[in-house]
Amino acid sequence: MDGKTIQILLAMVIYMTAVILIGVLYAKRANKSSEEYFLGGRSLGPWVTAMSAEASDMSGWLLMGLPGVAYWCGLADAAWTAIGLAIGTYLNWLIVSKRLRRYSIRANNSITLPEFFSNRFREKKKTIMLLCAVFILIFFTVYAASCFVTCGKLFSTLFGLDYKVMMLIGAAFVLLYTILGGFLAESASDFMQAIVMIVALTVIVIISTVNAGGIGAVIENANNIPGFLEFFGLASPALDETGTQIVEAGKPVFGEAAPYGLLTIFSMLAWGLGYFGMPQVLLRFMAIRKEKELARSRRIAMIWVVISLGVAVFIGIVGRQLFPVEHLTKSAAENIFITLSRSSLPPILAGFVMAGILAATISSSDSYLLIAASAFAKNIFHGIVKKDATDKQVMTVTRITLLVLALVGILLALDEKSIIFSIVSFAWAGFGATFGPIMLFSLFWKRTNKPGAIAGMVGGAAMVFIWKLLISKLGGVFAIYELLPAFIFSSILIICVSLLTKAPSKEIEEDFEAVRTAKAE
Repeated sequence: MDGKTIQILLAMVIYMTAVILIGVLYAKRANKSSEEYFLGGRSLGPWVTAMSAEASDMSGWLLMGLPGVAYWCGLADAAWTAIGLAIGTYLNWLIVSKRLRRYSIRANNSITLPEFFSNRFREKKKTIMLLCAVFILIFFTVYAASCFVTCGKLFSTLFGLDYKVMMLIGAAFVLLYTILGGFLAESASDFMQAIVMIVALTVIVIISTVNAGGIGAVIENANNIPGFLEFFGLASPALDETGTQIVEAGKPVFGEAAPYGLLTIFSMLAWGLGYFGMPQVLLRFMAIRKEKELARSRRIAMIWVVISLGVAVFIGIVGRQLFPVEHLTKSAAENIFITLSRSSLPPILAGFVMAGILAATISSSDSYLLIAASAFAKNIFHGIVKKDATDKQVMTVTRITLLVLALVGILLALDEKSIIFSIVSFAWAGFGATFGPIMLFSLFWKRTNKPGAIAGMVGGAAMVFIWKLLISKLGGVFAIYELLPAFIFSSILIICVSLLTKAPSKEIEEDFEAVRTAKAE
């Protein structure tokens, strides 16, 4: 390990130490009760609410996955995805946040998403709670795996060490941190990490653009690649039989631009639908200290999201100018941010900038693991298996569950050829289709009932798997992102089943009206 690499490692160790200290700082308060551990006692301010929600949402995908897509096939896929996410972010904060915060208190002070849905429909047999918890366990384990892949790629690329060893070290660090501090530590560090992420992205894109000869040179290079800088076309890297891009005379070879139709655009925009079902974001709405502060949080969140997504996409475009043949597979393309960081900055600063990747990964994986563990410990163990469990027993089960989930995530992340964007897109679709429609209908349609909720969740989750594994293989119009058809299918089921079965009880309707007509705090 040379001197430059040691400096990078030193900067990252300093950063990781700061994160651990936050966990230790909040550990005492977090262990007071399960409500403090899982929701921070509903005490988040507007800045922490906004920044932690977005940092936990974006993950390492923002700094590796999205730039990798832009580097590999150009503007269209990455840009339309980013636009869909920005729209979804705004609508989620605008129409869901206040109603959910208010309704979660009315629904017997619910502190987890499964608990909210269960209390919303006043169920005695905890069917909805069980289903929610199971789906959260499934999809968040996949999400955690994507974060571990990010850690492995980051450290193996930086230090030239074995991917699996580096992935295991990263996973162990995330697990230790999450066990220590719970939701408050997670949210406080996510606030810091959101700042690190946006600074890292901005610094790298500015310096890299200057090194590339300015924006004009970057655009000229992109225009020379068929379809690379088009909103309605897609670059097509020419690949050999191993899936590696062909290089001739020191330049990457591209085929003719692929068409990019309206259906594909809607498919990418559909990423925005996922926000309505994202537990890590929805929990922040529930945890803010005052409902009135959500408007300020929305503005903060939107500024962060628009800047971060735009810069992340442009990093991939600049990367093709500076390092046209550095990353010749779709998986390797996700390392372009690392390559730009190492080439653009002094080692010590590069270490702090690349801590942004670590920040993004930690801020998401701790959220995923904590929410999944709470789904089992609070909603299955305490809510169904052992209803008289003490807070101490719930906390113990939570930490055991965290360990088990991390181990499963590690197994899923063993393949170093895993593509972060693909893993995240599947889990995102799973949450969006399972919880998104029922969240909207629960908050805004009084006629929604328990059978409709169950049908919508099961149908949405099942359709994600069916469409991804079977229907999409047919190609053509069926190759659209699975979130869109699954979200529509779930919504149809909720409406049809709710109308064909018994109307909600008077008490449930009274709850709905009380929430709808209540004034903001």
